[in-house]
Amino acid sequence: MDPGTTEKGLGHLITSESLILNPTGYTPLSAELKLQTTQAVQVELEIASRNDDEENLIHRFEETGTSFTLPVLGLYASHSNTLHIRFYDNANQLLGEETRPIDTSHLLPELPTINVRVNTGRKKPGMNLVSYFGHTNRELPQIPFIFDQHGHIRWYANMDAHPVLGNLFYDAGVERLKNGNLYFGDGRSGRLVEMDMLGRVVNEWPLPGYSFHHNVLELPNGNLLATVNKHGLPTVEDHILEIDRESGIIVQVWDLRQSLDSRRRIWSSNSRDWFHANGLAYDEEKDAIIVSGRVQGTVKLTRNNELIWLLAPHRGWNRSGDGTDLKTKLLQPLDANGVPITDSRVLAGFSDHSEFSWAWYQHAPKLTPQGTLFLFDNGDNRHYQGQPVFSRAVEYRIDEEAMTIQQVWEYGRERGHTTYSSIVSDVDYHQDENTVVFMPGANFENGPNGKTVEVDYATKDVVYEAVIRNDGEAMYGITFHRIERLPIYPHNQ
Repeated sequence: MDPGTTEKGLGHLITSESLILNPTGYTPLSAELKLQTTQAVQVELEIASRNDDEENLIHRFEETGTSFTLPVLGLYASHSNTLHIRFYDNANQLLGEETRPIDTSHLLPELPTINVRVNTGRKKPGMNLVSYFGHTNRELPQIPFIFDQHGHIRWYANMDAHPVLGNLFYDAGVERLKNGNLYFGDGRSGRLVEMDMLGRVVNEWPLPGYSFHHNVLELPNGNLLATVNKHGLPTVEDHILEIDRESGIIVQVWDLRQSLDSRRRIWSSNSRDWFHANGLAYDEEKDAIIVSGRVQGTVKLTRNNELIWLLAPHRGWNRSGDGTDLKTKLLQPLDANGVPITDSRVLAGFSDHSEFSWAWYQHAPKLTPQGTLFLFDNGDNRHYQGQPVFSRAVEYRIDEEAMTIQQVWEYGRERGHTTYSSIVSDVDYHQDENTVVFMPGANFENGPNGKTVEVDYATKDVVYEAVIRNDGEAMYGITFHRIERLPIYPHNQ
């Protein structure tokens, strides 16, 4: 690559430099910069925007030193990018900068178009990591990508030629570890994977006796929680594992056939996939896990697999595999004034109360700093007849001592079919901005699409909305399973 121009007399500062676009072959909109300098410096990278009315991408690396290997992230596709490299001394004084051109090729045709409908500038900072399902070539693996607030794709990973991940199927998707790398489970290779932003696989965890599906969660101690199938059973998607991060040893197993009733058929007649675990959350204070089961409800379990509560309509619950009377674990709904709701049709799920509704075929459980629980309520089979048609983000307050549940917030009912997604999807709450991001991943408004809709928690005004148009032949019409809002550069770099 052309080394570019040296500005402000900095030739004496750099003793060695290389800049390689897509060094691994898997992330075409990334590069790797290697530098040796004559004195200790901090390095700042800036990628100039394509348009004058859009912001430049600037990142200062925390490290101070004389030898650097740095990722260059957030390049535009099919563009002659301008990279500014700035150097600062220990007193935070700018020593000067250099400029390098980086020419990139076109995006893969399998990637989608993105239409930003609303962009008020009030959204949570960062870009959008999309665990994308939809592309026309079914032979390709899934392609995660990141787009900026203006709808430009600024990063993607194509693992087509990778020796292990060439058929990548990450199901519920990709998220970021505390160390800044990405992590996911691969349903085809049957293992959990850690990958850096340049596409290098830096760790793998096989699951002997099990296979991955849906979700992985990093615990506060660094271990990994995963939804899995246990080999040799007539049922699937009903076990949870904790894997030791360092040794790879399975240190805990939750068998949901014991803590729940695998014979219950209220939401599904499928005896094989009777629970369909699709999402995880962790309560650090109680050292307990929350598991979303698409066709049963949402449950909370102790470390010893003892059921704490059931968040689901009060219909058809009997005894668990370990003999527990499940009716004693059902949560009692309250109205806005804290008065118990006693209408039998509401309790059973045949109708809604004006101030309370159950979640139906839900995904993406999230605990907030206030201790409330968010869910993406898909609304499939709502009231056992699929009506009315809408999906929503819903927040519940659960009192585990009193065994009560109160609905405190919702969004999506008012959008009807335009944000309805019977499957997949995600919701996130961002405390600093006091916003909720509502993400239906398999919507069919004017053709297959997925949406990310960020709303002000207090007013429910939309502060950001983008539509990811899926023109391919995605499985079950899925555009994405989840989206994560994050800075393209990890905070610890």
